[in-house]
Amino acid sequence: MSFLDKILGKKKEKETGASVMPVLPREIYEAATLELQDIIAPSALKIEPKQLNLGEKIARTFFVISYPGFLSDNWFSPIINLDRIFDISIFIHPINTANIMRQLQKKVAEVQSQIREREIKGLVRDPMLDTSYRNLEDLREKLTQAEAKIFDLGLYFTLYADNELELFKAENEIKNILESKLIYFKPALFQQDKGFMSVIPIGDDRLQITQKLDSEPLSSIFPFVSFDLTSDKGILYGINRHNASLVIFDRFSLENYNSIIFAKSGAGKSFTTKLEILRTLMFDVDVIVIDPEREYEYLAEAVGGRYFNLSLSSDHHINPFDLPIPREDETASDVLRSNVINLVGLFRIMLGGLTPEEDALVDRAITETYALKDISADSDFANIEPPLLSDFEMVLSGMDGAQAILQRLSKFTHGSWSGFINQPSNVDINRKLVVFSVRDMEDELKPVAMYIVTHFIWNAVRRELKKRLLVVDEAWWMMKSDDTASFLFSIAKRGRKYYLGLCTITQDVGDFMRSPYGVPIVTNSSIQLLLKQSPSTIDVLQKTFNLTDEEKYLLLESNVGEGIFFAGLKHVALKIFASYTEEQIITSDPSQLLSIRKAKEELAQSETKK
Repeated sequence: MSFLDKILGKKKEKETGASVMPVLPREIYEAATLELQDIIAPSALKIEPKQLNLGEKIARTFFVISYPGFLSDNWFSPIINLDRIFDISIFIHPINTANIMRQLQKKVAEVQSQIREREIKGLVRDPMLDTSYRNLEDLREKLTQAEAKIFDLGLYFTLYADNELELFKAENEIKNILESKLIYFKPALFQQDKGFMSVIPIGDDRLQITQKLDSEPLSSIFPFVSFDLTSDKGILYGINRHNASLVIFDRFSLENYNSIIFAKSGAGKSFTTKLEILRTLMFDVDVIVIDPEREYEYLAEAVGGRYFNLSLSSDHHINPFDLPIPREDETASDVLRSNVINLVGLFRIMLGGLTPEEDALVDRAITETYALKDISADSDFANIEPPLLSDFEMVLSGMDGAQAILQRLSKFTHGSWSGFINQPSNVDINRKLVVFSVRDMEDELKPVAMYIVTHFIWNAVRRELKKRLLVVDEAWWMMKSDDTASFLFSIAKRGRKYYLGLCTITQDVGDFMRSPYGVPIVTNSSIQLLLKQSPSTIDVLQKTFNLTDEEKYLLLESNVGEGIFFAGLKHVALKIFASYTEEQIITSDPSQLLSIRKAKEELAQSETKK
């Protein structure tokens, strides 16, 4: 027996004169029989005709007494999504079809009698009687053919407030919403105790105030139509700004594993991405990041990952001529052909474009370069030494019409840029988190570097099947060239086959969406996150994502770390939250970074003194 039931038992004794022995909290304490229900019971309870006083809160229970002849789908959703504190209880009591058929037969006879009586008297036909007759006959036919059933529906809700004024406002708000739909309710006068017990989650309908509905209108009261966007597994993306529920999602449970983040500079896109990476790592997912601004270095250090800073003077090199070992469902010929095509795309970017003649020449030279190292469609790629860019240059120098290509290629093989690309690969990505930074790479070479890194990652992904996430920050760099944009789009389309999710991030929405591959990448992303936007780009996003004007202004007025989260066909307003420890690891705020750096220096100095 709960504490509330004990108090209600005392009330019952006064009303009925029955002998009900109340148990006081002191007696419970002395008997050492304190139970959970006694702990969660309110500190005080006062039962009034129109409400209950539960400690410092006021509670009032209502029941619905009337429904219109027609109920539209989701008519209940405005109540469920109301920004108020209240509980709803729905009781559905099935009725025996045979009993209801007998009642309907009697009712049909009454209506027929009234219609016939009016005809005998020569009165004009009554539309309401005619409609009632048709509805009754339709319902009888559905019940006869087992297309519908009849239920007794009890719909109760309890409002909570701190004072009478707040309770009055909440009651009027719900009243206006329901009465606009011709649905009426009343407070449970002198039954507030029964009403409260009917609404709390114990499944006991003590009010027993019901209305009869058949299956079709009953289905319109389906309660799970709130603006929640969550699943039973995944990572926490943030808090639903509408109702403070958790937005939990697993990208690997969707039709594809890709996501895209659009935000203006300083809106929190890198913070959001690093937070997702940190939480994703806890679920046995490998994460690879292409970092154009060196923002992920501290995160890589904190989680024991690898950080590669690619530049002209870097000790880390990636050979674009590397070949992955074919998978079981691939042949060496397929892998070689795919790599040749990707290399042609790379040379288009490196050389500032190729004419059709030069394109064909480069294609043939790549094939001959592999042949120079005895690499063909029949080779075992596990035991080969891939050629270098200088080998390609040597093969090209023996071809007619290649002089112009050689002149543009020389700076990559002999000039100041030769250390970047004309070296064997020495990069090992066998860690849970791997970051490739291209911040110190010259702007002219950044698209080249990002293409090479992405191609290298793609080969690694194809080599071994495992759950991975590839993050491409500032992706607008790759959208500048059709070849890099096309390669990024191909990863978005083919990644699912290799258990790879692609996270594309950009602040330059205009450049991204102007690319012919911009919209296809967006449509191939099951998760989309729009954070605070600038007025110059909001119209493009509104058209792309079919945003309402309210959502458009929400994005313009959002604070840092706020926006709209899309997952499939659903979307909610989102606010990103991080714990203190997470924030210290992933922050991009310069002031916080300086504080962290200063603290590390002081710690190092103190250890040196010891």
